[in-house]
Amino acid sequence: MDSAKVDGQLNSADPKKEGTAVQAVTQGLPKCVADAVFVPSEDMPANSVPVRGYDFNQGIDYHKLMQSYRTSGFQATNFGLAVEEINKMLDKKAEPLSEEEVALGTELNPVHRTKTSCTIFLGYTSNLISSGLRENLRFLAQHNLVDVIVTTAGGIEEDFVKCLAPTFLGDFRLPGRQLRSKGINRIGNLLVPNDNYGLFEDWIMKIFDEMLEEQNTQGVHWTPSRMIARLGKEINHPDSVYYWAYKNNIPVFCPAITDGSIGDMLFFHSYKKPGLVLDIVEDIRRMNSQAIFAANSGMIILGGGLVKHHICNANLMRNGADFSVFVNVASEFDGSDSGARPDEAISWGKIKPTATPVKIYGEATLVVPLLIAETFARRVQLPHKTEEIIK
Repeated sequence: MDSAKVDGQLNSADPKKEGTAVQAVTQGLPKCVADAVFVPSEDMPANSVPVRGYDFNQGIDYHKLMQSYRTSGFQATNFGLAVEEINKMLDKKAEPLSEEEVALGTELNPVHRTKTSCTIFLGYTSNLISSGLRENLRFLAQHNLVDVIVTTAGGIEEDFVKCLAPTFLGDFRLPGRQLRSKGINRIGNLLVPNDNYGLFEDWIMKIFDEMLEEQNTQGVHWTPSRMIARLGKEINHPDSVYYWAYKNNIPVFCPAITDGSIGDMLFFHSYKKPGLVLDIVEDIRRMNSQAIFAANSGMIILGGGLVKHHICNANLMRNGADFSVFVNVASEFDGSDSGARPDEAISWGKIKPTATPVKIYGEATLVVPLLIAETFARRVQLPHKTEEIIK
């Protein structure tokens, strides 16, 4: 039967006839069965959205395909809601500041960065820098699309390691004993040779020497964020997230800077040339100030753990973020912050009660490139390049 005719029949159903049909079906049934099975439906609210996915008979249009997620249900709908939430952040960011908003905290804000109507906090775990998502995150820093970055020590060092030597694709099932005997480290289905970290040590130790010298002779007061900016400057590589963060004056905070290879290098350096100091107290003031003095704030948090809590807790200082998107696969049922739904953050004052936060239950490398494609990337004017097509 023609689908349009079926749709028409469904939409034009006569309630009286439906009632007659139900009576015919239930005739002879015990009343308790009829009452249990044929519970009458209330009318759906006028603004209810029908479920409908993408029709490939229209051809392949990836933008329309992504738009269809909004009405597809399950996590596809959460994806569509997340696109809307990020676009709200970007729309707000594009609005001009009022005189009062310009003046708010200008003298007290210790990060001298051009203020906008929405300060966007981006957080991600280290494995995402190890993966190909690094290039997507670099795009955001390169085009100055976020205002504050928070990550873990691995999220810092893996970016620099990749500038010195590549990370390779492997397999989740590769045996650990064999890899250990070959000096190869596994991150999920990614492989990092030990020698890569040797190159990293050679590179960073010289910078630590310079930092210690500047601390002792010039009185430079180092914090983790200042150190990361210095490393971004020194790597001087366009593939690096933190090179672009340095270039665009995007502060990068790493409250667990010692929990990774950088921590190992700081430990080794403390024996070689003792005395280098990193002040985490100044950084927490700088971090929280970004939220306190923001006209509006948005959070995009990829993964859980420390980065999720650090950004949310900073936004507690302003009585909650205005916009929020979480992407992770963690469950709330162990009481962890990683798995906590946005509603729990509202109870703590970390997200405003009037906000419309979204959590996508999904693995970030699968979800985030599509999110960026439907939000940030559509707002960036890239130079057109004419390239020869080699067949």
